[in-house]
Amino acid sequence: MRKPHLALILPLLLLLAACGGKSPEAPVAKRIDKILSIHEHKRTDPYYWLNERENPEVIAYLEAENAYTETIMKDTRKLQRKLYKEMVSRIPQDDVSVPYRMNGYLYYERYESGKEYPVYCRKTDENAPEELLLDVNVLAKNYAYYHVSGLYVSPDNSILAFGEDTLSRRQYTLRFLDLKSGEFLPDQIPNTPGGLAWANDNKTVFYNTKDETLRPCRTLRHLLGTPSANDELVYEEKENTFYHQVYRSRSGRYIMLTSQSTLTSEYQFIDADMPATAPRMVQKRIRGMEYHPVDVGSVFYILTNYRAKNFKLVAAPVNTAERKNWKDIVQHREDVLLERAEFFKDRYVLQERSQAQARLRILSYDGKSDEYIHFEEEVYDIYIGVNREFHSGRLRFVYESMTTPSSTYDQDLISGARELRKQRKVLGDFSPENYETRRLWADARDGARIPLSLVYRKGTALDGSAPLVLYGYGSYGINMDPYFSTVRLSLLDRGFIYVIAHIRGGQEMGRYWYEDGKLLKKMNSFTDFIDCADYLVQEKYTNYHKLVAMGGSAGGLLMGAVANLAPEKFTAIIAQVPFVDVITTMLDESIPLTTSEYDEWGNPNVKEYYDYMLQYSPYDNVEAKYYPHMLITTGLHDSQVQYWEPAKWTAKLRSLKRDNNLLLLKTEMDYGHGGASGRFKVYEEIAFEYAYILKVTQ
Repeated sequence: MRKPHLALILPLLLLLAACGGKSPEAPVAKRIDKILSIHEHKRTDPYYWLNERENPEVIAYLEAENAYTETIMKDTRKLQRKLYKEMVSRIPQDDVSVPYRMNGYLYYERYESGKEYPVYCRKTDENAPEELLLDVNVLAKNYAYYHVSGLYVSPDNSILAFGEDTLSRRQYTLRFLDLKSGEFLPDQIPNTPGGLAWANDNKTVFYNTKDETLRPCRTLRHLLGTPSANDELVYEEKENTFYHQVYRSRSGRYIMLTSQSTLTSEYQFIDADMPATAPRMVQKRIRGMEYHPVDVGSVFYILTNYRAKNFKLVAAPVNTAERKNWKDIVQHREDVLLERAEFFKDRYVLQERSQAQARLRILSYDGKSDEYIHFEEEVYDIYIGVNREFHSGRLRFVYESMTTPSSTYDQDLISGARELRKQRKVLGDFSPENYETRRLWADARDGARIPLSLVYRKGTALDGSAPLVLYGYGSYGINMDPYFSTVRLSLLDRGFIYVIAHIRGGQEMGRYWYEDGKLLKKMNSFTDFIDCADYLVQEKYTNYHKLVAMGGSAGGLLMGAVANLAPEKFTAIIAQVPFVDVITTMLDESIPLTTSEYDEWGNPNVKEYYDYMLQYSPYDNVEAKYYPHMLITTGLHDSQVQYWEPAKWTAKLRSLKRDNNLLLLKTEMDYGHGGASGRFKVYEEIAFEYAYILKVTQ
């Protein structure tokens, strides 16, 4: 047996020794200055060495930080357990999803009491006996982390394919299960994003593989029963700013191949009845043009931003679908973002957004019928659910708000008759009537109006004395919708107000809102968040001594930026898996996401973008000054934001900050970007974060 490396245990011994009757000393990472130079400008990175994942000293530093965090939070252990029990007690131990119909079967998942993972099942009808497809609890029993990417059933319903990730690095191995015998086929395909597309012969599958930067870039054709090493390359995406994916069209007629970058898309298709044929182009890529086709009979309906910043719907024949043949079906609107379209035999449904409010619109193909689905709450989320069959006469959609649990509805597309199929159960004494949600509007410093979604328990003081959590994201055009959360109740019931700031960089206010929060306008995201904080204080929802900021991933970049720009505005900042070393990461093309995100952040190899990033990059702008309480989390196997970014940021903050506020780094040594797998394990992480919030706001 190998002896443990001294570097692994020394920091822990020193920390334990420091705890003997006095406050422990925070870990101190060693400095090894590395000079980084570009555009005749030099940066000194004293903690660059922390990116050596296999270096025992790196692991020792992360473990020492974990031990320090555990020691500092020791007085909250009872509170963490209480919070965890609260959160879990609201969740039904036995639960079943609403079945969806696909190709003659009803598919659903259920959870069994005390188990972490779902059991996937199907039936031929509601009263038929259950057929168990996959018990993920059995598959996951030998792993600290386990995730199934999705279920892909062959057209003849006989073989189930799925991807499994056992490291939390989003590198899935495809596996195949014979549903008649219950035995796994010998076929296993590693290094995929987890999805695939079946051809109609029930033996040919198309799948993607990733390159060394974890970018999906190739589509291959696999014949069941043959070695994957012999699989034929169908397409390779050579532009490193594009991701490539393959999927089966909803109708089952086509295998769709798509290449996507931040600003541009391109689609090809293969007849699913003739899987050996070469792909045909829908429309060649044109920089800045996005389009997304769906086949309806002999026509492609296409969602596109061509001469339509907020997107429009066009149609063209499948065999001549290039742009010159596009015919407008739903015109572009300056004040309405068109997000999605779903097609049925008699109607089609649009998912839209206007003034930060999502909405669903049902139209007939002849244009004679045009109706919206209405709900009465001031602020809510509504979106198209799982609809797998074109010939269905019913739309499945989901409705929720910050006070109303997620509710699944089926609505008749002709009559409008609506059936609530299931509302998420919240056990205990929860009642929506005990809480209130509002839409607020904050004025940004440049005159823009920023929407906020707010929720609190009725009776909470609105005189400026209440603690408040302000959550933000603001990147990639991703919307932070006003969703319902059972775990959030543990804060609301303790007198907290919870607010989502819909800052620029998302698309809550349309495509323009996104473009005003990216590239050389990225600072708008950060100043919007700060202006929202000021507004909430001015309107007496909270005060600066009770205001907590929270965000993750790109929202962690937001947290890092506001920590540097306005540390006095917040009593605490929770930065989850934060993207904080912007310039160094975006200069390293070997890191996942780098090249594909030049159109989001800019390419720092270009001096204009380098100079702009240098203004806000959290790691580069840490100074010798006051910082609020800060909790920083990461995962050793994170594929999206590498662990060393938050680790380096923590080390630099420790060396420069001039306050005694709590700075904690918590690294999950078994997980990646999404945290723990399983149903209940994640609540331990949330309980820890909430305990930290309660500790620093008391």
